[in-house]
Amino acid sequence: MVADASDASVLLVDDEEALVSLHESYLSDRYDVTTATGGHEALEAADDSLDVVLLDRRMPEMCGEEVLRGLRDSGIDCRVAMLTAVEPTVDIVDMPFDDYRVKPVEQPELIGLVEVLIERANYNDASQRYFALASKKATLEVAGEESTEEYERILSELETAREAVDASLDSVGAKAAFSDLP
Repeated sequence: MVADASDASVLLVDDEEALVSLHESYLSDRYDVTTATGGHEALEAADDSLDVVLLDRRMPEMCGEEVLRGLRDSGIDCRVAMLTAVEPTVDIVDMPFDDYRVKPVEQPELIGLVEVLIERANYNDASQRYFALASKKATLEVAGEESTEEYERILSELETAREAVDASLDSVGAKAAFSDLP
């Protein structure tokens, strides 16, 4: 969990070195930025201090999805956005990312994305899941994939996640309402 966004650690992963340099220039005055130009290098650079990963999907030797699974399997608790030229299809449904953006991404959008992901890191697991599912839903809608079984599955999972968030908020509200009682 990031106490102050200026303390946030961001890992940029893309095989296009010029793009990595550009994105690093966008972010380095605000965040502690590490870069990697390949999947193996990214996994070596990743540790528990990492808050956000911006991950290209299509890279030689190790694709972004493999890196994403490696991050999740290692237990590193960070927010991950796929930042890629690959147009989304229903194949994104089972990928455990937090957001999905299609390149090119301009500086204000990139900074905004990192800010949102840092904020989400402070949310509980139920809220993080809800926002990741909402991102997938929006991504599928932009891609025109609403008439698929996978989209319907996301809608169902999103409703379940919303109910979990509501229950969590109800619990917090009840605790706060009675916190000053002896």
